[in-house]
Amino acid sequence: MTGRYFITFEGPEGSGKSTQIKKLQNFFAEKGFETLVSREPGGTRPGDAIREVLISKLSGKLEAETEMFLMLAQRCEHLRKVINPALKAGNRYFDSSVAYQGYGRGLGAEKVRKAHEEFLGDFLPSLTILLQIAPADGLKRANHGGTKQLDRMECEELAFHERVFDGYNQMAEKEPERIVKIDAVGEPDEISKRIIAAVLKRFPELA
Repeated sequence: MTGRYFITFEGPEGSGKSTQIKKLQNFFAEKGFETLVSREPGGTRPGDAIREVLISKLSGKLEAETEMFLMLAQRCEHLRKVINPALKAGNRYFDSSVAYQGYGRGLGAEKVRKAHEEFLGDFLPSLTILLQIAPADGLKRANHGGTKQLDRMECEELAFHERVFDGYNQMAEKEPERIVKIDAVGEPDEISKRIIAAVLKRFPELA
């Protein structure tokens, strides 16, 4: 490693990605490490505008290809303006598009990969944390007991989310050296301990 680490979080809706990213950032801060946290879709001004199109119910039902290319467009902005300057290297990180548009929308994993590789190169994240929770349970969690209005993606039928979940797991089976599955059921602090243990197992120099 070069002393710079690119860690991504993936998982179904309601798996707690935002919460666990913050907890891992706090862990690194306590260790004295500098961190940069960003999000997708979004992360840049153009990316945030595209995010609104992707998640807003006002967008209605987008074609699968439209959805994929919108994700690719915001990812190009994010990669070149945020991730690359931080890492001083090229990167490829499009697991969510493979899962959501490749498996969920039925475009095919290989088609989505090829489209992204053409623009984003062939360097992968150092580690990908894949949070595991049954799609039905994750959607209930995302709804916050009915107090949160679900976005366009979250409102998709359960079968769609199950295809996404299966797609993530197929990717993890193909790339176990990069993608680590973490049980996302339980109290946030318990889940955080599992994630930190996985990160330190992969990168013991960070302990």
